[in-house]
Amino acid sequence: MSTSPSKSSDSKTRNNETDAIALLTADHKTVKALFKQFEQLKEHDDAGEQKARLVQQICNELTVHAQVEEELFYPAVRDAIDDDDLMDEADIEHASAKELIAQLEELAPGDDHYDARVTVLGEYIDHHVKEEEGEMFEKARKADVDTAALGEQIVERKEELKADLGVAEDDEAAALPRSASKKSGEKQSAEKRK
Repeated sequence: MSTSPSKSSDSKTRNNETDAIALLTADHKTVKALFKQFEQLKEHDDAGEQKARLVQQICNELTVHAQVEEELFYPAVRDAIDDDDLMDEADIEHASAKELIAQLEELAPGDDHYDARVTVLGEYIDHHVKEEEGEMFEKARKADVDTAALGEQIVERKEELKADLGVAEDDEAAALPRSASKKSGEKQSAEKRK
């Protein structure tokens, strides 16, 4: 399938479950709720394990979301609209978020600036979401991007990426990718030796 489909007559009959914009908006809501949960945990000194799981879920969600946008949604929108500045800013915002995600994946609750990094990541994402939902999505709709076909591609690619991360759809909140579980175990072992 092309990464820049245009609307076909049958795509108008498909439901919102596979509409790219509806899927991406749902991701935004999910991540916003996760950041809100983290803010509530920040005040609890004994919530380290909960924070670690929550931050890993945030990182997983954002990693998958950014990748499907970069691989599928952004190229289709870039081809359809005449706003390279908007699309370039989205790319840079993703790069900044990925840097913070990489830092967080190397840290644990209690490490220097851990909570601050999560908070700043949440602020970056909030700003990015406002631009996507306030500008990019509207321009994509007006440009007649086939969001139903893109949505089908996004659903399929998200499943592949989550499988690569070792994250199950139905128990994401409790799941840690194998690499994060290993890092957590190594860190706990190192702390016990001290």
